[in-house]
Amino acid sequence: MRNAVVVDAVRSPIGRGKPGKGMLSGIHPVDLSATVLNALVTRTGIEPDVVDDVIFGCVTTIGEQSSNIGRWSLLAAGWPDTVPATTVDRACGSSQQTVAFAAAGVMAGQYDIVIAGGVESMSRVPMGATRTSGHGQARGPRITERYGDVEFSQGLAAEMVAEKWSLTRARADEYAAESHARAAVARESGRFDAEIVGIPDGQGGMHVADEGIRPGTNVATLAELKPAFRPDGIVTAGNSSQISDGAAAVLIMAEDVARRHGLTPLARFASFAVTGVDPVLMLTGPITATQQALRRAGLTIDDIDVFEVNEAFATVTLAWLAETGADPARLNPNGGAIALGHPLGATGARLTATLVHHMNATGARYGLQAICEAGGMANAYILERP
Repeated sequence: MRNAVVVDAVRSPIGRGKPGKGMLSGIHPVDLSATVLNALVTRTGIEPDVVDDVIFGCVTTIGEQSSNIGRWSLLAAGWPDTVPATTVDRACGSSQQTVAFAAAGVMAGQYDIVIAGGVESMSRVPMGATRTSGHGQARGPRITERYGDVEFSQGLAAEMVAEKWSLTRARADEYAAESHARAAVARESGRFDAEIVGIPDGQGGMHVADEGIRPGTNVATLAELKPAFRPDGIVTAGNSSQISDGAAAVLIMAEDVARRHGLTPLARFASFAVTGVDPVLMLTGPITATQQALRRAGLTIDDIDVFEVNEAFATVTLAWLAETGADPARLNPNGGAIALGHPLGATGARLTATLVHHMNATGARYGLQAICEAGGMANAYILERP
């Protein structure tokens, strides 16, 4: 079986998902995706017509994000219409799943060169829009028969996770403040420069920095925020991921094909995992996915040099730390979605871009990323630097 390798990974800066106010809110999501796709071919020198497939993730696939946004994105990029594309929805892990599908296709011999990624413009296509579009609910009566009249709320699930792992409001706020602090240091020191593609601002300049990072965020400030989901809860807007706009893309090849093109891989895929958990508690999947990915790679938690675990809520990553015993210093060293933002369909590929460039900059051998997903699922994979 061939090795699948990451040749390059890029992302847009992440904008606040506020209609008319966020820095990327004026850009159609198809055009945003086209920019990161073109950045990959420009940076690597490959021609678009050698790409066997484009696999893109997107969660709210209605309106401007409907009708196979992956295909419209590559056409907007000016690529030959002979290049195919598809769109994947695995909730928040959509673009992480596209990366896994792309790598598996390369390893199986289905592809030589494939691009995986994703996009979400939450300012233009609001989260939950599919549930309010007037065409009924996604869950039929048999789901109610099985689980009862529950809300399947991620916010309430984050509160349930806090209760199960005895997590306090102070601890969640401390974690959130640290996310902003790490992200601010990463931005100011240029750690994101290798992964971020500038997005034209329409006035002759470029958007090149993440908009959601708030340097100086502290526990005292966060403590003033009201609970978002339960009056007596600990989950607030401050210790949860931000609603955001963004796109990301990853170029994946067979290792021998990359060498033939004169390209040096950033990392190879060592193992994959996708798991399901209780859809009511829902957010614990990264724990089991991490365990499965480690087992398949023949590694332990201490073998991993850096972890990117999506900060959907502070309670998710804190529970993950408690269960895995991972070194907190190795988790999201450049901050996470609490500070950077969480453009749903793009986040998995964004995590990969951050992970591989961090591994390359620091000499890390192994990196693991994991992400929780609505409905009680999670993806994880382990990357090894050549």
